[in-house]
Amino acid sequence: MEFQSTINLLALVLLPFVVPKIWEACWIFLLRPWMITRRFKKQGISGPKYRFIYGNLKEIKKMKKEAKGWVLDPNSNDIFPRVFPHYHQWMSQYGETFLYWNGTKPTLFISDLELGKQILSSKLGFAVIAKTRPEVLMLFGKGLSFIEGDDWVRHRRILNPAFSMDRLKVMTKEMVNCTLRMLEEWRIQKNGEEVVLRMEINKDFHRLISDIIATTAFGSSYEEGIELFRSQSELEEYFVASLTSVFISGTQYLPTPTNLQLWKLDKKVKDSIKRMIDARLKSSSNNYGDDLLGIMLKAATSEEPAKMMRMDEIIEECKAIYFSGQGNSAILLTWTMLLLSLHQDWQEKLREEVFNEWGKDTIPDSDTFTKLKLMNLVLMESLRLYGPVIKLVREATKDMKIGHLDIPKGTSIIIQSLKMHTDKAVWGEDAKQFNPLRFENGVSKAANHPNALLPFSVGPRTCIAQNFAMMETKTVLTMILQRFRISLSPEYKHTPVDKFNLYPQYGLPVMLQPLDTSAQP
Repeated sequence: MEFQSTINLLALVLLPFVVPKIWEACWIFLLRPWMITRRFKKQGISGPKYRFIYGNLKEIKKMKKEAKGWVLDPNSNDIFPRVFPHYHQWMSQYGETFLYWNGTKPTLFISDLELGKQILSSKLGFAVIAKTRPEVLMLFGKGLSFIEGDDWVRHRRILNPAFSMDRLKVMTKEMVNCTLRMLEEWRIQKNGEEVVLRMEINKDFHRLISDIIATTAFGSSYEEGIELFRSQSELEEYFVASLTSVFISGTQYLPTPTNLQLWKLDKKVKDSIKRMIDARLKSSSNNYGDDLLGIMLKAATSEEPAKMMRMDEIIEECKAIYFSGQGNSAILLTWTMLLLSLHQDWQEKLREEVFNEWGKDTIPDSDTFTKLKLMNLVLMESLRLYGPVIKLVREATKDMKIGHLDIPKGTSIIIQSLKMHTDKAVWGEDAKQFNPLRFENGVSKAANHPNALLPFSVGPRTCIAQNFAMMETKTVLTMILQRFRISLSPEYKHTPVDKFNLYPQYGLPVMLQPLDTSAQP
């Protein structure tokens, strides 16, 4: 009897804590999905059925795994079904706008350009992608991409001068020097009498862009930051794997094997950045330099709250710049190389344009890049067909109405830029073909909608570093075209894949033929 009394007493004590948790679980896993599905159904929006806890993640994982076995024709730019097989299938079943479930997270898929523009341009309360997963902030940093409100305004105001056109002109010299180092390595790799150099160029581009960012933004180098880059690459693998796995809030604090490894990698990244910051602090008195790191360190000493950054904020912004900057520019270069390898006529047009402006041996400078009209057209078309950022994600922070849609609080919204960029209703019958001339009258007139191209987003959260990314891409591309003729290796498999950004699943093996076999890089 005494034992039973103890059990009863314990039950009474725990009841106030257990009942709310049971109710919360019922709400999250059952009632809320049912209510939100019903709410969207009344608006004529349906989608794949919600599955307990997992939502549609198992279906997504299965379809993506199957799609990874497909190899496309290299001349085909119809890559959406392979990259996003689940979206492709669900669009055919449920239409251009549908609801699906990322675990217990309601997610609204939108491929309507006008709706997408309204959401991206809105200041009414759409937040960026969900911040609950530990891999997200460890990898991308809690910088401009994730902060909101006054903090975002403060960070944007502080960082803007680092990407001004005057600063870009100064940084171009370092971009050239980094590219020359890569070209010298290519020359050394070429064996004796071998005329053609075979290489997997995607890896070289990632290393090069890492070197450019380290040098121009942080006064460092790839060699000094190699541990940081390796740790971020490992974190990226965990992040990509997490995209099709269920996340339960609170588990990020448990010492699981995965979490222990994540914490270890995150510490490595932070320690690398701290060493870089300490080196700058020791080498300077009051003037920390005019690059990105210097500007942030000056802000750390500001006495005005609106112009001040804490040291932990600086570390998070460094994470963001290193990872996002490296990935986006390297991927843009990779896919542009693919397109120029497939379209030799355009490669020759660009080379002729470069020779007309600089000749074969002159080092490029920032002022002349504005004259490279054809190169700009090719880069715009590359961003349209193979833009590194293939979807944009927002989240409703309150119940909202956009266009004809009533969107409940907490709903994620996928703005599918990869699909929008090849929509025949927007770009014409040749939407899936490589045609740089569509941009000859400007981006706003290339399609029947002025904001049809969304490689760097649109609205208040447009990428702060887009001019930097375009400048380094033009620098590298120009210097390669001056020295090499690029063609596709027979080993190449056309397998674009979603790893948050658009990657070639097996890399990009190419053949580089020196234009003058006796010339030095």
